[in-house]
Amino acid sequence: MEAHGVKRWQIVGIVFLGMLSGWITRDVSHAERARPIRIGALTASWGPTPSMVGLRDGLQKLGYREDEDFFLGVRFTQGNLAELPAAARELVQQGVDLLFTVGVNATQAAQAATQNIPIVFVNVDDPVAFGLVQSYARPGGNLTGVTDLAFQLGPKRLELFREMIPGLQRVLFPYDVTDSASVKQLQIYRQAADHLGIEVVEMALRTQAEAQETLTRSPNETVQGILAPQSLSLNIPGFVLTATSEQAMAAMFTEVFYVERGGLASYGPNLYESGQSAARLVDKILKGTKPSEIPVEVNNNIKFVINLNVANQLGLTLPPEVLYQANRIIR
Repeated sequence: MEAHGVKRWQIVGIVFLGMLSGWITRDVSHAERARPIRIGALTASWGPTPSMVGLRDGLQKLGYREDEDFFLGVRFTQGNLAELPAAARELVQQGVDLLFTVGVNATQAAQAATQNIPIVFVNVDDPVAFGLVQSYARPGGNLTGVTDLAFQLGPKRLELFREMIPGLQRVLFPYDVTDSASVKQLQIYRQAADHLGIEVVEMALRTQAEAQETLTRSPNETVQGILAPQSLSLNIPGFVLTATSEQAMAAMFTEVFYVERGGLASYGPNLYESGQSAARLVDKILKGTKPSEIPVEVNNNIKFVINLNVANQLGLTLPPEVLYQANRIIR
């Protein structure tokens, strides 16, 4: 059985690829690429992400014309983190002028692939702790980017989830045990849960087949909700989405993407805006500033989104004080 989350991701990827019309299918010689600039985008997703669309739109707002001033080509690995290093090397070998990476793992893969080509990252929480930059003010090396607060927002996200689910005592956190970003997110949830008097039930996963089989079978009656990891590894967020729709499980996500497709709620940064902010950094690099001299920016545009239709389907009556905190309610 194929998880519905996988199907939805693939459909979105196809639509966005048509919008981007990048050089993924082109063969541009070295002589031809003096202009336009070739930007290689790397993600563990199933296609271009909201931040990539934001990057494209941001560049266009700055006066760059797609296909005339820049090409945006995407390499995606469909939840397989192990394939990211090879995909990064492929982009480098194809002679991209700049790498745009989404997430910690994609950025680490790009960093290992080149020390010369500029790298602009998004959707990375605490790039200093992950060894990507030396500091926010002076990144050093060939990287800069836009960080967000997805991990630091973990305690507030869990608190909001408790306010939405009456009697929430045990919450499931499925994660890829080999993914350092997910492990760090788990540690933050552990501390927050201890403070709130909630137990985090850890589900360590190693393969996509295991994630699908575990998350799409009968719900765990000992837990009252699921926290989806930020990482796309093993398509765990997609399978959590499936559990929401098919197993009637309340789920909290970091990104609105899933709430728009049937998740209960999300609390996290606007990733489209991260892409637009990254466009300004790319513009500085194209005008001659070294990435090492461009401070890392922070996306402080945080959104709490609730799908009221899903809440009704789950039999939840959300308190007015919860609805009041929402930046957006999907009806």
